[in-house]
Amino acid sequence: MVELAALRLDAQESEYLRQQLNLQLAAIHELESIPLDTGLQITSHGVPYPAELRQPLREDQWQPSPAVERIIAQAPQFEDGYIIVPEIPHKKLD
Repeated sequence: MVELAALRLDAQESEYLRQQLNLQLAAIHELESIPLDTGLQITSHGVPYPAELRQPLREDQWQPSPAVERIIAQAPQFEDGYIIVPEIPHKKLD
C-alpha cells in the first residue's frame, strides 16, 4: 500500500495517480518552455481587470444555516456545539 496525503491506495490506484501527476508535470514543463518577454508582468488573470471595473467587495455577513439539525445528524461525533474531527497524524517530510 502507498500512503499519499493520508490516503491508502492499492498498487493500481497508486500507478494511476503517478501517471496522472506525471502528465500534469509534463504540461507544466511544456508551458515553461514558452519564451516570454522578460518585462512581462506576472498576472493571476489573463485579461486586464483594473480596479475601476471591479465590483466593490461586499462586507461579510454571518447567516445561520436553516439545516443545522441535518448537518449535526451527519457528524460522526458532536459535543458541546462542536463537530469532533479525528486527529490526523502528520509526518515531517525530509
